[in-house]
Amino acid sequence: METISKDQEIIDIVKETDLKHIAIIMDGNRRWAKEKNLPSAFGHKKGVDSLKATMRACDDFGIKYLTVYAFSTENWNRKKEEVDFLMNLLGETIKNELKEMHENGVVINFIGDLTKLSPKLQGILSHAVDVTKNNTGVHLQIAFNYGSRDEIVHAVKNISQKVKSGELKLEDISEETISKNLYTKEIPDPDLLIRTGGEMRVSNYLLWQIAYSEFLVIKKYWPEFDKQTLAEAVIEFKQRQRRYGA
Repeated sequence: METISKDQEIIDIVKETDLKHIAIIMDGNRRWAKEKNLPSAFGHKKGVDSLKATMRACDDFGIKYLTVYAFSTENWNRKKEEVDFLMNLLGETIKNELKEMHENGVVINFIGDLTKLSPKLQGILSHAVDVTKNNTGVHLQIAFNYGSRDEIVHAVKNISQKVKSGELKLEDISEETISKNLYTKEIPDPDLLIRTGGEMRVSNYLLWQIAYSEFLVIKKYWPEFDKQTLAEAVIEFKQRQRRYGA
């Protein structure tokens, strides 16, 4: 793909294409570490650096929403020491980076079933959401203990309860009703879904929301993702002709 050196060129493409929301499946941390004969923890830590760089790039390019897949509902099946490490990594990262993110105007939200997390970690995440809720910069959604099927089940239960209580009529249920009961109800659907690491699957991620998203699979592992990679993805997005099912 063409190399871009000037931010303004990417900013112009973002405006021209009305690119508002990028969702990313951050895959390849463990494979990156394994190829370098390092423990998987090093890959996950390097992945945090890539996320910070991507957030800054989104801000530079005028991309308003960034949603990243950090921990799936299936990831509980990994070894306990890795799960524990990921939980600690999230908590420590949020505590260490919150001040800078807040100063940079980032709005932090978490999507997923957070009730399964420890009370301490829930408190850290809730505090970050509360501190940044009135900011006007990049909206960062971190999908943690997230699974799209689980999200849809939650939405169906919420809608069913509203019908049962008389708050909602059965005949009034629409696509919009479902969207408004998802974790992402306050943000637009992704325009572009990027998956790093070369795997060709969506892994139970935003299944409802990506119905009309453009997909881009990148062979680079997530720890190798940087501002230039994001710029190249925006250029690729410009070449696509979005049809929205037509």
